[in-house]
Amino acid sequence: MTILIPVLGDQLSHSLSSLNGVDRADAVVLLMEVVEETTYVRHHPQKIALILSAMRHFAAELSADGWRVDYVELEAPGNTGSFSGELARVAARHAATAIRVTEAGEWRVQQMLLGWEQLLGLPVTILEDTRFFVSVAEFTTWAKGKRSPVMEFFYRDQRQKTGLLMDGKQPAGGRWNFDKENRETPPRGLNYPAPLRTTPDEITRAVLALVGRRFGDHFGSLDGFNLPVTRAEALAALDHFVAAALPGYGDYQDAMLAEQDTLYHSVLSPMLNCGLLLPRELCEAAEAAYRRGDAPINAVEGFVRQVLGWREFIRGMYWVDMPAFADANELGATRPLPNFYWTAETDMRCLHIAVRDTRDHAWSHHIQRLMVLGNFALIAGIDPKAIDDWFLVVYADAYQWVELPNVIGMSQHADGGRVGTKPYASSGAYINRMSDYCGRCRYDVKQRTGPDACPFNALYWDFLARHEERFRANPRMRNMYRTWDRFAPAEQDLIRAQAAAFLGTLTPAGPGWVTAER
Repeated sequence: MTILIPVLGDQLSHSLSSLNGVDRADAVVLLMEVVEETTYVRHHPQKIALILSAMRHFAAELSADGWRVDYVELEAPGNTGSFSGELARVAARHAATAIRVTEAGEWRVQQMLLGWEQLLGLPVTILEDTRFFVSVAEFTTWAKGKRSPVMEFFYRDQRQKTGLLMDGKQPAGGRWNFDKENRETPPRGLNYPAPLRTTPDEITRAVLALVGRRFGDHFGSLDGFNLPVTRAEALAALDHFVAAALPGYGDYQDAMLAEQDTLYHSVLSPMLNCGLLLPRELCEAAEAAYRRGDAPINAVEGFVRQVLGWREFIRGMYWVDMPAFADANELGATRPLPNFYWTAETDMRCLHIAVRDTRDHAWSHHIQRLMVLGNFALIAGIDPKAIDDWFLVVYADAYQWVELPNVIGMSQHADGGRVGTKPYASSGAYINRMSDYCGRCRYDVKQRTGPDACPFNALYWDFLARHEERFRANPRMRNMYRTWDRFAPAEQDLIRAQAAAFLGTLTPAGPGWVTAER
């Protein structure tokens, strides 16, 4: 009897359900590097390097822990290039009698798993991914009958069920949500703590050479790669964040500074989403800092809300609404993605910086993603599939289950309001308030029209005018329309003409950025 246990590149956790309760003498763990997964979109080279290096280190840890491991490297002779092809080949090599696997994180891969039993002629057991707080079945039950499930209510339920940041039956600090305290503009001269970085070891250096050779033409720089690639390194990065950055995370989590790529953010999401870290240990580490008096409640609650609340909610919405979610376009947006999303060549300084940071680090923080990169795509009417593809390509923490609902739902409102109760649209005023980008920009953030006007301003009002029938009755948008109504008709026409003229200057992205076939 030989049970074959495939472990995918985002399942690098020793507590993985498929590894639990198995007699190691009867099992072979299979890890596969396959071309299909590196190129179904042209991932940022740093993401590919992170996953391949973390997989190789994880395999070594499993072997040291007494597991039999079959590891297929990307350039191994006979590599078929796909999960299903390698599974069939390795199953035959070991005369496997059964397959045991943890459910996939992405719809596309889960469909592969569901077809393995027929493909291989072997029994396949697919187990729940217990690393999340909430199972897909549990979330589905919670969301049933809700046209617009509200994350805040889900989050409060989870606080009560898990006991995280609870004082008996009451929320720690006396409130469920401290978001209003988390919108401070940072003063000049703050000493921001850099995330803990690692020095590539021999395994990682070999992976970097491989990735540079095979995927060097993908969007993004491989230079300076220093992400944690082992569980020990990831835990050290978590400890560093809690000690050095978490105390300041709350006040400034929505801030953006041109020369500060990370500010107080953890930069733990790449390691969390591939399994080197677990969501519960992030939340428990943050809560422990609050209980010790080492971090204020607004910082800890804001961090826990991102992990326990938003991350779990987004995952649930993905599985409830797939596969239709991927094609949602309720606002009818069709404009091609502008080329500057790939080149960073734009006079809009906020967008230049956000794309530059993404290119250099395969990471940018959530306000850059939502209120600069996503906001522009929303108010410019960019095809949601095009901007969704871009987000999946460029970030080291991007997996479809977390990326797609954040982009299609929250950022682009293309799901018609299932994920978010209002579109996250803003003029340049928000970016100016929360950043230092605008002061040195070629455009004037205080002007709506004219050759020097910030494009975000006219595009924002044009967006509201285009979708007035849909959004005017939204209680969270009434004040915006009251302001629009105060503009004279001639001013409204001028604003809309300004938006149209600017959109006419945009150069669409060329083929080949997302997939080799394009």
